[in-house]
Amino acid sequence: MYNKIDKSNMFQSIWDFPENIIDAVKLSESILLNNIYDDVNKIIIAGMGGSAIGGDVVNSLIKEDIKFPYFVNRGYDIPAWTDSSTLVICSSYSGNTEETISVLNKAKSVNAKVIGITTGGTLESLCIESNYDHVIIPSGLQPRAALAFSFIPLLYILKKSGLIQTELKSWLHSSASLIKSKREEYSKHNDANNVFHLAKNIYSKLPIIYADSESLETVAVRLKGQICENGKILSYHSIFPEMNHNEIVGWQNNSVFFSNYYVLWLIDKEMNQRNKSRHEIISGILSSLKVNQYKIEVSGNTFKERFLLLIHYGDWLSYWCAILHNTDPSPVENIQILKDKLSKL
Repeated sequence: MYNKIDKSNMFQSIWDFPENIIDAVKLSESILLNNIYDDVNKIIIAGMGGSAIGGDVVNSLIKEDIKFPYFVNRGYDIPAWTDSSTLVICSSYSGNTEETISVLNKAKSVNAKVIGITTGGTLESLCIESNYDHVIIPSGLQPRAALAFSFIPLLYILKKSGLIQTELKSWLHSSASLIKSKREEYSKHNDANNVFHLAKNIYSKLPIIYADSESLETVAVRLKGQICENGKILSYHSIFPEMNHNEIVGWQNNSVFFSNYYVLWLIDKEMNQRNKSRHEIISGILSSLKVNQYKIEVSGNTFKERFLLLIHYGDWLSYWCAILHNTDPSPVENIQILKDKLSKL
């Protein structure tokens, strides 16, 4: 229907998220780790963009079962505490992300344990060269559309290396089923679809995403990134209670700009009660300033299911923002310009 705009069919990539979850479970069930990780007491997930979000998703979904320090590393360097008892999982969809390759080499230099997740490229070659375990995931997707193949193999690596005990398969399958039950609605190009209706309200604004730091910060980071990459519009996110100690005061001067902002609240019924109260109070302050706001909340039997459905909701929201701008959601021209120029330095 939108093939004149959506030339690379991002619609299908978003639609396929639940199938990707099931496929990623099948792939991950067959992961075989040849190396030993018995002495691991620290975990680093190295990645950028969609790969780093995979690390964040894992932390949000099973943080109660992660007994060791767990750090998502976005950049070229490794923490000074990285040593031979540190597991560094390097995730790069292309296998050529220069920051992630840098981390792998530095991890190797301190004898850290390394596992790769990639479609191939330099990362695969380096893993083979050093006898590191690595997982090959399907190619052909936009990295941000490959989220299932980023976070699910990571979950299974932690499980198979003995670092977590969480049961995985049943809630991943139930999450896929919930997403399948909602995607028909989210994909409709009409106002009966509240995702499309919300996109109509925000696509010409600057969306500001607020979420509580204890449960939904990762969804906020993902949604901000998707609005920027798919919708090609600026957005930013902030978390509470932290923003209650600084950013809240910013809603005072320069009020002439307030009509150009649109606050999106990410809410879950299991949020910390004090954070629920904070949301209600801040929302009231913003209402008195006539700031546009919308509360995004979804239904599901468990937090894990609702969390993944919220991500799917946000992916569709970013998609509809692109379509309303008559913009192909797939290309990321400024990223490619940056990479091309960096390659010449």
